[in-house]
Amino acid sequence: MKIKSVRAVNINFPRPSVKTKPWRDSWNKYAPRILPINKYPQFSKIPSKIPGLGGGEVWVQITVENGQWGLGRCSFGQPVANLIDFHLAPLLEGQDCFSIEYLNDLMYRSNARLGTGLTNVAQSGIDLALWDLKGKLLDLPVYKLIGGPSRDHIELYSTGDDLDWYIELGFKSFKITNPAHYEMGIKGLDLVEKRVTDARELIGNSSELMINAVMSYNTEFTIRLAERLRKYEIRWIEEPLIPHDIDGLISIKKSAPWMPIATGEDHRGRHSFKQMIEAKCVDVVQPDINWVGGLTETLKIYNLAETSGIITIPHGGANSPFGQHFAFAMPESPFAEFHMGFDPGIPLEELPYTPGMALPIDGKIIPSDAPGFGIEIKEDNIEPWDHSKTIYSSGHAGYAS
Repeated sequence: MKIKSVRAVNINFPRPSVKTKPWRDSWNKYAPRILPINKYPQFSKIPSKIPGLGGGEVWVQITVENGQWGLGRCSFGQPVANLIDFHLAPLLEGQDCFSIEYLNDLMYRSNARLGTGLTNVAQSGIDLALWDLKGKLLDLPVYKLIGGPSRDHIELYSTGDDLDWYIELGFKSFKITNPAHYEMGIKGLDLVEKRVTDARELIGNSSELMINAVMSYNTEFTIRLAERLRKYEIRWIEEPLIPHDIDGLISIKKSAPWMPIATGEDHRGRHSFKQMIEAKCVDVVQPDINWVGGLTETLKIYNLAETSGIITIPHGGANSPFGQHFAFAMPESPFAEFHMGFDPGIPLEELPYTPGMALPIDGKIIPSDAPGFGIEIKEDNIEPWDHSKTIYSSGHAGYAS
């Protein structure tokens, strides 16, 4: 089946009606969440107010000769939409849509001179659309195409700081945000320990607890923090260093071997993961399926990690149908992340998540068994990307905003 068109698109999501009054504002509206740029104090610690971090979601629609189409999603707005429409689409149109490995190799080789980064993000949206299309053409959910279910449900952990609400929803594992940059020294260490102490007291000692640094530590700060947090039985510190600092990760593992390290959401392509896996400096790999190169690249990363006894838990995996299908099928992906960014107290079914995507019940999730990724978007809701303007959204992957 030949590909007729590949295009970046916008989706006009059907919005559910919010009827329930929230308990309070979400942490996502006011709590500081440190990023690397917060080394410089003039930048806000609220991500939605930091310039240069937006761009919004980019969807990809791939249509074949018989009129069937598939949808994928990536991020970072106009630059990525340009790569899709003007760089990659001409390469793929006219090709066999079932030749997913070949098409990914074409994109990889075409992107080689451009380097990794946004090219991987653009490739992600296209790859996911190819898998969605394949599932629709074969009338099978994607999780069956990649091996079938390996469990009867996916265990979840929540990400965010409204822990009382997540407990109410039935979550039993929790990842909290990070309030400190390494430039803050002892004050920063105190802030992080206080946040961990408060979280541990609230969730108890029988729940898993993680903390997400988002590249805001350096080697020294991480080692000092690992010593402080040892008594709290942290499941992992996530993404302590910027992606290229493999030597720093190695130093952390040597100096604080008791503290598991998870990272990978800002690594692009399997080769960056291969370096970490071979160096044995990471305990959990976390590719973002919408940024790393798509499902095809995530499966290759999974195979590298599994061979070395390392688990794969994609960044924001349960916030998208793409990540849900991966986690349902892969045996060494023991649980999945569900990012919580909306006001506590509002039932999840009243919020604008991707139509057709399964939602958590009692801290668990079962993906849709509809063909492809089960995304319930009608053609009337799809419009071409408008290259005459930049479309911005501060929404987290997994829901429209």
